[in-house]
Amino acid sequence: MDDIVKQAMAKWPNVPDCYGWLGLDSRGQWFMRDDRVQSLGAFQSGVPGAKGSVLRHEKLIDFIHRNYAADEKGQWFFQNGPQRVYVELELTPFVWRLDENFVPVAQTGEKTQVLECLVDEVGRVYLKTPLGLGLVHTMDVGHVAEALEQGRWRLEPCESPNLPIQNGYVVSPQAITRAQLT
Repeated sequence: MDDIVKQAMAKWPNVPDCYGWLGLDSRGQWFMRDDRVQSLGAFQSGVPGAKGSVLRHEKLIDFIHRNYAADEKGQWFFQNGPQRVYVELELTPFVWRLDENFVPVAQTGEKTQVLECLVDEVGRVYLKTPLGLGLVHTMDVGHVAEALEQGRWRLEPCESPNLPIQNGYVVSPQAITRAQLT
């Protein structure tokens, strides 16, 4: 976490959390979601326009990556100064790209190792790692096939609706917060 973020947290310890304004899609892209976009539907809904606007500002994206973490409930957030901005996930908290040695690299740039390789009911491939579960980017599924052919990993079936509970993460912190308020 950036030092400036830690300083802001110490200076303003009681800033309310933010929900619904930031999303991570299945290709590792960040989306900004204002009130109008949120009124169209959930990030995961597939409703046209409900994802919001793709972030393109590299320094902002780098700042998000350096300050991306999970809380004790498995809700992923971006620590923006003193405020936690909880992230709506399309599928998983990480999206993996594979380097030339089959090493998974998260959208945040962090490298890790494969503990398990999973495939769901529609053919999406996931890697369980010490950082957590992530979806393999569609452009790297061929690399997964190579790794499987070389015997590096063994493919295990999974059911996508069960992945968040089995792997300790929350897809929609906003939905949980809304449910708790009603």
